[in-house]
Amino acid sequence: MLAHRNTTLVLRYRSGLFSRGAVVIEFSLLVITFFVIVFGMLEFARAMYIINTLHEVTRSAAAAAATSAFDQSTLNNIRQQAMVVGSDGNLVLGKPVKPAHIRIDYLSLSRDASSGTLTPTLITAMPSCPARNRLNCLADPYGPSCIRLVRVRICQPGEGEQCDRVPYDMLFPLVDLSSLRLPRAETIATAHTMGYSIGSIPCP
Repeated sequence: MLAHRNTTLVLRYRSGLFSRGAVVIEFSLLVITFFVIVFGMLEFARAMYIINTLHEVTRSAAAAAATSAFDQSTLNNIRQQAMVVGSDGNLVLGKPVKPAHIRIDYLSLSRDASSGTLTPTLITAMPSCPARNRLNCLADPYGPSCIRLVRVRICQPGEGEQCDRVPYDMLFPLVDLSSLRLPRAETIATAHTMGYSIGSIPCP
């Protein structure tokens, strides 16, 4: 009789241990699943924020560049003002995007003589100053040194037509997604004053 009671107690003890172990395992799985879902939602929300912010950054920079001079100091100021930069120098919650990723290009419009089609073309020989650009455009609106459009893109730092997309840096690197790239953000605005004011003396 005593042996039977001891066996019953041992079985109940083991059953209790098993139940507690099962509860711990189930709780662990639920917690892991919960945090994966929460971190995934946060990462997705951050990605949407970055995409929308970068489009707004290009619109702001293009609007400012269309009415400002095109010297390097002015362009750096436009980049800084267009982007909300944190203490680490990156876009707030948008690492690794920095002002250096804002590429500002100036385009002329070349016209096909037979069809009259207008084609935006990257200006390689920039006018020496806004007043000179105005004179160039008055002399030939379709010339290669007349700034007609301002294009702003988010690219890897560099120059020219090539625009390499910026890699996406995850906030919660739970998986390796280093091959992901941010989508292209681009705005083209019509050139306005380009920093020219009435009475400005044309430079050489």
